[in-house]
Amino acid sequence: MSVVMEIEPIAFFHSPFTSKFGIPRQSGIVKELRGTIVFTEKYAEREALRGIESYDYLWLIWGFSENEEAEKHATVRPPLLGGNERMGLWATRSPFRPNNLGLSSVRILAVNLEVPSIEVAGADLMDGTPIYDLKPYLSYADSHPDAQGGFTDNHQWTRLEVRIPNTFRSQYSIDDWRVIEEVLSLDPRPHYHEDSCREYGMPFAGKDIIFKVSDGVLTVERIVKL
Repeated sequence: MSVVMEIEPIAFFHSPFTSKFGIPRQSGIVKELRGTIVFTEKYAEREALRGIESYDYLWLIWGFSENEEAEKHATVRPPLLGGNERMGLWATRSPFRPNNLGLSSVRILAVNLEVPSIEVAGADLMDGTPIYDLKPYLSYADSHPDAQGGFTDNHQWTRLEVRIPNTFRSQYSIDDWRVIEEVLSLDPRPHYHEDSCREYGMPFAGKDIIFKVSDGVLTVERIVKL
């Protein structure tokens, strides 16, 4: 029997990342990356937030809104494996999923009952991402520190050295630069790109950060206002 469930966003996410490029590939990797969950008018009820301030983390169920028309396949090429080895879709956290649903754990920073909204850290969501549900993170049920992690147990992200000329430092706050450097060190490029002459642009908070990568070193070339 086929059952169709219609869901609607309860909130939308606001982030300095206005495109997919550069967004951390997992929640919690860039712990200080801030964003805000802003509830839609239909679900903007203060009473629904009662007690949420007593939790440290939330689970977010959200939509890969940029991938709705993308082709979906039974196997994918995880970036952690260099983009060269295929794994079964269900054995990965690929964003190219049949129902375009994502799951992320984020840290609660502040709850604003006036808007209402929730400021969080560590999210891997693009600006404007629809959120369909959220639930408190429960350490006694959700934490499994001894669990096997499949291929991720034997592969670690290779971080890049990031070089940012001092002339660009005034373009962002100290806190923003801390996040930007962390994101860039994780190498936001597609993993099949190895052209040291190629420039890449990472949109962040209304500006495009242009960079190149050569011999494990990422250098910011210029910053352009969008």
